[in-house]
Amino acid sequence: MMNDIAKMQELWQEMSSWMTTYMKSFYSPEAAKTAKSHLEIKSAKTIFFDDAQIVDGIILKEKHTWKVVKNCENLAKHLNLNEHDSLLAKMIGLFHDVGRFYQFTVYRTFNDALSENHAKLGLKVIKDLPFMAKLDEEDLATLKFAIGNHNAKEIAPTENQRHLAFAKLIRDADKIDIYRVLKPFLGPTDGTGCSPDFVDLFVAGKQCDYTKMRTQDDRKLVRLMWVYDVYFAWSLQQIVEQNYIEDIINNLVQDEKMMQGITRLRNYIQEKLQTKDIWQG
Repeated sequence: MMNDIAKMQELWQEMSSWMTTYMKSFYSPEAAKTAKSHLEIKSAKTIFFDDAQIVDGIILKEKHTWKVVKNCENLAKHLNLNEHDSLLAKMIGLFHDVGRFYQFTVYRTFNDALSENHAKLGLKVIKDLPFMAKLDEEDLATLKFAIGNHNAKEIAPTENQRHLAFAKLIRDADKIDIYRVLKPFLGPTDGTGCSPDFVDLFVAGKQCDYTKMRTQDDRKLVRLMWVYDVYFAWSLQQIVEQNYIEDIINNLVQDEKMMQGITRLRNYIQEKLQTKDIWQG
């Protein structure tokens, strides 16, 4: 086990060093040319924009990446994962959004619906990285499954409980920080309200198709519906402690039907926070 841990620790250092250099390599408009040619993206129109715009977008994702790594580390500690699995969780966090840098540089957006699925782009980026071969076969398969499913509406069906557990972990670690990232964009209502079908789904405690968001308030409602997709009580506690949920609620038009959904959500949160987290990986 000591040899295994030493190997994983060394690999983590190699990966984090590579990722640091990789992210900073996008601090230039020239990165658009590299990105487009490397992934052979034929459909995208490369847009050159000034360094300030590039750096703002890249730094946003750099900060998010390291925040998610820390969330993975803290959640792994809460779940009493062994050191090997804790390091694997951090590796998944490190690479979960690696596709965002190509996406932003080539398409000038973080919107998957207007560009490409950033999880799939990320899997393309890491596919041929030499140090990935240093992971054992099952760990590599787990990492790829978790990254590939971190942004999906639902995790792809699998009988591999280890794959499923790590996918749940990264989805939670990611959501915790996305609430922080999106907070400045989820302010007071602009009066358009929420789409009726979105409100129906909210009242039913279900998820929605993000690509069908039509109004500013739809975006806020989607973040409330995310609560039902948070797997661990610890994760939900982090979100609640930062008051993200109540901030969003206070910036929505609270008619009778919306209040039904809000009441259901608050009751669910109370119950969820009382549950005991169990690692099944």
